[in-house]
Amino acid sequence: MTATLVASPTRAAGRRARERRGRTRRALYWIATHATAVALGIAFIGPLVFVLLTAVMSDNQTLTDELWPHSWNWGNFGEVFARSPILLWLRNTMIYAVTGTLFTLASSIPVAYALARFRFPGRRLAFLLVITMMMLPPQVVAVPIYLIWARLDLTGTLLPLILPMLLGDAFSIFLLRQFLLSIPREYTDAARVDGCTDFRTLIRVILPMARPGIAAVALFQFFYCWNDYYGPLLYAATNVDSWTLSVGLASFKALHSVQWNLTMAATLLVMAPVIIVFFFAQKVFIEGVTLTGVKG
Repeated sequence: MTATLVASPTRAAGRRARERRGRTRRALYWIATHATAVALGIAFIGPLVFVLLTAVMSDNQTLTDELWPHSWNWGNFGEVFARSPILLWLRNTMIYAVTGTLFTLASSIPVAYALARFRFPGRRLAFLLVITMMMLPPQVVAVPIYLIWARLDLTGTLLPLILPMLLGDAFSIFLLRQFLLSIPREYTDAARVDGCTDFRTLIRVILPMARPGIAAVALFQFFYCWNDYYGPLLYAATNVDSWTLSVGLASFKALHSVQWNLTMAATLLVMAPVIIVFFFAQKVFIEGVTLTGVKG
């Protein structure tokens, strides 16, 4: 009886030791399998953590080599709002990003649908022109386009950035055209047999099936407008009331060049909306990018 009681704790301890060794082996196997992904994750998250830690430091600590804040000064974010019209910059950026995205989708979807579904003379040439426009740097045509908007007295506003999106975007047209090619033609043929016009086929059949591709294009365009610095600096820099977050953040950094805690706090406030948008839309975004280009 005594031997049995002594052996039971021994077996239990051995079983726990084997379970610990098993968990250790599984953890090491997981690390070995995902080592590249873990390294890339650290490389991407590391700067964001550094920015967050610096944003809540005091003025004196940001000029030292200490990485962990002595005290968490969350009031730095309030200082950003007190020292800059960041809400005005946010409003201008939202107008630019949302309106520009809607205009791009409204003008690019019909063109992509025509290139993907219609058979007409010069279709390949038109698609070649779209690809050529993708290769044309905007700086090449910046001077003549600026002169046109200046003669129309629209510089100092965001209109020179928003209105051209009504004429379509080459990258968006290309991406949507590639996605629409992956939709079987049988759906559009069946819609035509049922008496649908081309416009109704686009609205009732193609658009519901192309939602992942449209979402991917919308996110690409939204992020481009949100992060755009060259365009607002070129056309809206002369009018403080038309500044976007990118231009405003550059000005804020110049004014507070030694107060890195406030600069990092402002940077986090600018980054937060796009991170939140991508967090909620990443599934449909990845699906749209993955499915794009199934056919060429």
